[in-house]
Amino acid sequence: MSSQTVTDAPPDRPEHPTGWAGRLRAFGYLPSRAADLRERLVPGYPEPGSWMWRYLGFSASAAARLARAMAWGGPLLVALLAGVLRFVNLGSPDAVIFDETYYAKDAWSLLHHGYETDWSDKADEQIIDGATPLGDTASYVVHPPAGKWAIAVGEWFFGLTPFGWRFVVALLGTLSVLMVCRIGRRLFRSTALGCLAGLLLAVDGLHFVMSRTALLDLVLMFWLLAAFGCLLIDRDAARARLAAALPTGSDGLLRSDPSVAERLGLGLRPWRLAAGVCLGLACATKWNGLYVLAAFGLMAVLWDLGARRSAGARAPFRTVLRRDAFPAFTSLVPVALVTYLVSWVGWFATSGGYYRNWHNEAGADSSWSWVPGPLRSLWHYTFEVYDFHVALTSSHPYESNPFSWLVAARPVTYYYVSADHGQPLVESDPESPVCGSGGGCVREVLALGTPLLWWTACVALAYALWRWLLRRDWRAGALLCGVAAGYLPWLLYQERTIFYFYAVVLSPFLCLAVALLVGALLGPPGSSERRRVIGIVTVGVLVLLIVWNFIYFYPIYTGEEITREGWRARMWLPTWI
Repeated sequence: MSSQTVTDAPPDRPEHPTGWAGRLRAFGYLPSRAADLRERLVPGYPEPGSWMWRYLGFSASAAARLARAMAWGGPLLVALLAGVLRFVNLGSPDAVIFDETYYAKDAWSLLHHGYETDWSDKADEQIIDGATPLGDTASYVVHPPAGKWAIAVGEWFFGLTPFGWRFVVALLGTLSVLMVCRIGRRLFRSTALGCLAGLLLAVDGLHFVMSRTALLDLVLMFWLLAAFGCLLIDRDAARARLAAALPTGSDGLLRSDPSVAERLGLGLRPWRLAAGVCLGLACATKWNGLYVLAAFGLMAVLWDLGARRSAGARAPFRTVLRRDAFPAFTSLVPVALVTYLVSWVGWFATSGGYYRNWHNEAGADSSWSWVPGPLRSLWHYTFEVYDFHVALTSSHPYESNPFSWLVAARPVTYYYVSADHGQPLVESDPESPVCGSGGGCVREVLALGTPLLWWTACVALAYALWRWLLRRDWRAGALLCGVAAGYLPWLLYQERTIFYFYAVVLSPFLCLAVALLVGALLGPPGSSERRRVIGIVTVGVLVLLIVWNFIYFYPIYTGEEITREGWRARMWLPTWI
């Protein structure tokens, strides 16, 4: 395993930079590196090592083919592990837990009516008993429909059951692990580090619990991660076009060319269009995707700015404004908007949705009558929902301040039952098992990130910040952008009722940040054998501790029955209760 993220500047850099650069040297700043331009624009993937396959008895050619196949084989194996973890006993607990009471029923309504409807107060118990007490009166809901349509797909296949409404969420959770493996490989140019990031996501408790619960935030995370991956592929493709257009010197190395850098159009960029669709689906799941849309759009333009500057543009900022900024905007914002509107197709195609006919009733005298009526009704609905969100200040026993999220200080209990010795765990269920422990029994589903992983991620974020500011590592900056876009906006809503499980959108970027830190611990290329051994042992111990931590908390991630003493032993912080 090797890291491409920790290579220091070559020895031909200026030894004593002047001005601000000289003052920052004390903090680890390094000036620009005199590297091959082609390598700066489109870094290659190192040839994968085949020694392990040769050791197992394969021929040299077969070993080389197997080593290359691990670029996909490794991520698929990690995703398979994640899928097994998420799908085993997916229907347990056999109950409507936490906010599944909203989204599972809303999804079923969408499937049958095209819009959300009201349900009776006893609907949860009736659903678990096998009934489907579906009404037809429109219900006022406060989230767009895309995430609920995703849940509805599972219900269409498997019915209105816990397995049915959790199926697609578990599938998206598994696919997100695969995406993190591939994104990490592209970021770090290392299959091993990419697979490590995916493995960490597979054993993150918060991601794991959210993958097994029919809530919207895992769906939101999936589309944001997919958009990040699309933009990453687009970045490599655009820089490859620039590199292909630049002249080559007699020594075979690329030469910068201001004319090419400033005039070359980068053509159709389908991956950026795909990112726009993904961001539109994210916003159509929960509105906080809008912040990420803005942040990722700015990041994409800055990536183009860096590419133009590396290629030799004399005025890269002006060049990007003239050639790249508007195409980036049109590829993301209008595409996302159209995607968002398409997600409301069920509401548009029917007449019974909430506020669907507002334009013919209370809004008939609107000065915006030139706008199509259904769009005016949707805008009114959107405005009303926005007012609801900003005014949501009612207290909740599991609410948490965003400042506490990164240290996992206040997790959320989704399901909890307990019983004394000889008593059934679920009194209303005649088939419920009886507690056999003298000290009592507990079943809980706790949305809690694997503690050692999240606490390590805090250190990794500090390292990434240093890496971005003082080593000018764009990969660290990209990960920080993902974290900041999903996290910092919540700090603006200190009075609003907010929950820790919203932080699941951060999980992939935190795992990638830990992989970045692991690359540093392993040491840069050319490190001594002693340095490598120390790094490998340190990383091995860290990863094993994180995996053990997930296994230890596994019973309270899945609602397994444990003794009350075992449950108390897992409540490491008083705020977890």
